[in-house]
Amino acid sequence: MAQRKAIITRDTKETNITVKLSIDGRGKSNATTGLRMLDHMLDQLARHGTFDIDVSATGTDAHHVVEDIAICLGRAFGQALGQRQAIVRMAHAVVPMDDALAMVAVDLGGRSHASIETSFSTDMISDLPADLISHFLETFASEAKLNIHAKVLRGINDHHKIEALFKALARALDTATMIDERIKGSIPSTKGLID
Repeated sequence: MAQRKAIITRDTKETNITVKLSIDGRGKSNATTGLRMLDHMLDQLARHGTFDIDVSATGTDAHHVVEDIAICLGRAFGQALGQRQAIVRMAHAVVPMDDALAMVAVDLGGRSHASIETSFSTDMISDLPADLISHFLETFASEAKLNIHAKVLRGINDHHKIEALFKALARALDTATMIDERIKGSIPSTKGLID
């Protein structure tokens, strides 16, 4: 099987980002974004998705850093998946985190869409602006050319809610990116291609 890896860099007047991704990883994460909560969520994505993710980021403000990391991570997934041959393609996960419960469903079918339903009681979750969570997921979906339907079903603690959300995203992406040996060499689409 070809190595499903990618390295994406983005250097603008607002940010400098490098993302290294291995889809067939061991769950290793090294995230230095300047935002401790985002580092923690990227670690959840790597560990529970069994991806190796290395993110180095600097920037002028949290909005630009979060947005540009999502751009680079989405592009890395898209590049690493290539033609998306023999992938499971669609998957979902429901994940509890103490008082919180989150659901994420994904389709890696080449079309971008994000439907995100979250509710947080504070404007900031640690050092991460709460409104950037939906923006991160929407941008990631757009750049990776995939569908994400994500919903925090319940919860009291905002940290638990965001963590359940990222763990659910990780588990759904892990399953969707797996190779289905039954369709080896085929594209999982009646069109015969995913673009």
